Amino acid sequence: MYAPERHQQILATARADGRVDVNRLAEDLDVTPETIRRDLTVLERHGLVRRVHGGAIPVERLGFEPGVADRETRFAGEKERVAKAALDELPDGGAVILDAGTTTVRLAELLPSDRELTVVTHALPVAMVLAMRPNLTLHLVGGTVRGRTLAAVGSWAERELADIHADVAFLGTNGLSVEHGLTTPDLAEAAVKRALVANARRTVVLADHSKIGRVEFAHVVPLAQVDTIITDSGVEPELVEELEAAGPRVVTA
Repeated sequence: MYAPERHQQILATARADGRVDVNRLAEDLDVTPETIRRDLTVLERHGLVRRVHGGAIPVERLGFEPGVADRETRFAGEKERVAKAALDELPDGGAVILDAGTTTVRLAELLPSDRELTVVTHALPVAMVLAMRPNLTLHLVGGTVRGRTLAAVGSWAERELADIHADVAFLGTNGLSVEHGLTTPDLAEAAVKRALVANARRTVVLADHSKIGRVEFAHVVPLAQVDTIITDSGVEPELVEELEAAGPRVVTA
């Protein structure tokens, strides 16, 4: 059994049983405990499990969504590369939507000053970055602000988004998989993300490799509704092939 196949089986067992044990996995998969520990390290680095004494727990069972400050420092280099690659998806002019998320904030910081754009966002950190930019027309969507993500959610936000039609929506995500599409821990944020997708001509998802293969609580949209996924080179080639087979173009930065 190749390492990617082991990783998939370990993750499936962890999600089915709620945790995995190093010695039990070594016996079941006919490899050494050291091999299993290395596998768990890889899965943890991808944000799929959390190591505990003697084994690991899938992140879905932790019931914890990190706040903005915690997420800013995780995979910072990868997010920088993803944001730079996303600049190629910008229209020469027109309207774009920037979703909440640390990678979309980095994209906001990198937006060019040589073209006029209309930017719509429900994310306070994105609005703070762009508020003083003379070449941009900024529309801030209102609603109930979630303290954990500083994003406006709720029916008010959804109604405002229904009144626009943008050229490109740049989405962040907590989880992205072939089977479950885009997912996020919060139902209200999932509803707003669906509205962003519904009111844009193209959808570009910005997701560092730790999000790929991960599944969170609330479903957003299937991959069939995504045009492009931009991730970093840490994603496994087999996963890239699976994602592209599901429809979206995948760019690795």
